[in-house]
Amino acid sequence: MDYARMRVLADEPGAFAEGLEGAWRVEIGPEGPSLALRRRPKRHAGIVRSLRAQLDRQLRATHPDHVCASPPIEHPALGRMLHPDAAVVPEAALDEDGPAVNASQVPASVEVAASADGGTARPTAFAALGIAHHLAVDPAVGTIEVHSDPRKGRYARKDAYIFGDTVPFGPWLIDTGDFRRYGKTGG
Repeated sequence: MDYARMRVLADEPGAFAEGLEGAWRVEIGPEGPSLALRRRPKRHAGIVRSLRAQLDRQLRATHPDHVCASPPIEHPALGRMLHPDAAVVPEAALDEDGPAVNASQVPASVEVAASADGGTARPTAFAALGIAHHLAVDPAVGTIEVHSDPRKGRYARKDAYIFGDTVPFGPWLIDTGDFRRYGKTGG
C-alpha cells in the first residue's frame, strides 16, 4: 500500500481517537497505521519540558533556524510516521501545510519512556527514518541512551548514561541533574 493511502487510513482512527478520553496517537509503521493510548506520569512531562528548554537554548548557537517541538515526523518513501516526544525541526516547517515534518529535515529526536514499566524503546524506528541523533530516556530505571550514526535502519553507535550525568547529544549537552525517576521522590 502506498504512503498516501496509509495517510488517509491514518486519519480515520485519528478522528475516532479525538472522541476518546486519554492521549491517543496514530503512527504509521511497517504494518501500516496503528492507534495507541499513551498514559504518561507527570514526571514524563517534566523531563520532556526540561529537554525541550535545554535544546531550545542551545539551538540558538548550533541551528538558529531550528526549534525543539513535538510534531509528527514522516518519511513518505518508507511509509512511516512517528510521534516523538520532541524533535529538532526547522521552525519554518511548523508553519507548512501537511500533517508532519519530513524526516529529512530532522537532525534529532527524543523519546522518554511513557510508563513506569519502561515503555518501549524505539531507536531503530528513528534510525530507519535517517534521524542522525536519537535520545532515549528511561525514568523507570534512570538511564539515558544516545544513539547516532544511522546505517541500514539501525544506529551504529549507542552511548549509555545515568540520571545526573551531563549527556553529549549531537552538538548539544543535556544536563540530567533535575531528572527524576518514576516512583522516586528524591534524586
